[in-house]
Amino acid sequence: MGFDEAALTAWLTDYVEGFSGPLQVAQFSGGQSNPTYRLTTPAACYVLRRKPPGPLLKGAHDILREARVMAGLAGTPVPVPSVLAICEDPGVVGTPFFVMAMVEGRIFWDAGFREVARPDRAAYFDAMNAAMAALHGVDPAAAGLADFGRAGNYFERQIARWSAQYRDDDLVGRDANMDALVEWLPGAIPAGEETRIVHGDFRCDNMIFYPSRPEVIAILDWELATLGHPLADFAYHAMMYRMPGDIVAGIGGLDPHDLGLPSETEYVAAYCSRTGRSEIADWEFYIAFNLFRLAAIFHGIKGRVLRGNAVSEQASERAANFPRLAMLAKDAMDRCNA
Repeated sequence: MGFDEAALTAWLTDYVEGFSGPLQVAQFSGGQSNPTYRLTTPAACYVLRRKPPGPLLKGAHDILREARVMAGLAGTPVPVPSVLAICEDPGVVGTPFFVMAMVEGRIFWDAGFREVARPDRAAYFDAMNAAMAALHGVDPAAAGLADFGRAGNYFERQIARWSAQYRDDDLVGRDANMDALVEWLPGAIPAGEETRIVHGDFRCDNMIFYPSRPEVIAILDWELATLGHPLADFAYHAMMYRMPGDIVAGIGGLDPHDLGLPSETEYVAAYCSRTGRSEIADWEFYIAFNLFRLAAIFHGIKGRVLRGNAVSEQASERAANFPRLAMLAKDAMDRCNA
């Protein structure tokens, strides 16, 4: 995933205010989709995000959309890194990219937050809950993002998108559980429309926390952001209560209270209180939808592994877990129909 560092240095000198070399480049190991690099100079550190090289599925890895939503959220209560420059020219590093400020803090890969003392863990969960409520409280038009996606029919469009991406990747092949979900989901969508900015991958490991207290200071990885239904976004985040920790960050199978954490019911109630809701009807549908969506994402990761352009060191492990995640999604569908 290397590139011409001299060409990048020249571009940064022209387009990033205050930039001065020499430059050191190191790729971060985390992340499944867009390659991310730490840029270090004697005076400052920056972060570069770019599309992966090689053949890509249509609509995937839209790095410029990611930069746009972060720039739009600057100045709102939503914590995002500052976007410093955007480059659409693939001639500099091989693909379009953007540069943002480096935010120093803590990233937690364990959704149980067992790196912190047990009495403090609930506060970290509450900080995530507050950050998501803040995002869903932003008026897209006020943030200059009224055209960032289409309003309405979010579930129909998302189900169609991920179903098509799953079906179109002939290299990976089909899965019986995914086929069942593709057939069932369109007819199970609850009534009611809401439109907000949604992150699309809101997990503890996509946030940077203040180094010494339970405060989210930056939300990362906005590649899947769009205008959509906030309850879909929140349910994806709350899916951590159902997700085994060896697949992605989750505490599935563990007792939250034993960990010093709120229960799923308590966590949902906190979000409802912050967003002015009395409850979330059809909660199990939102969980089933998101398990399907994540399974489709894993299916795409498996495709990148087979094509040889996977970014993360964990990509092969994620690819191997695709059938297991598809089974979890099918189980959730069955619970909805019970």
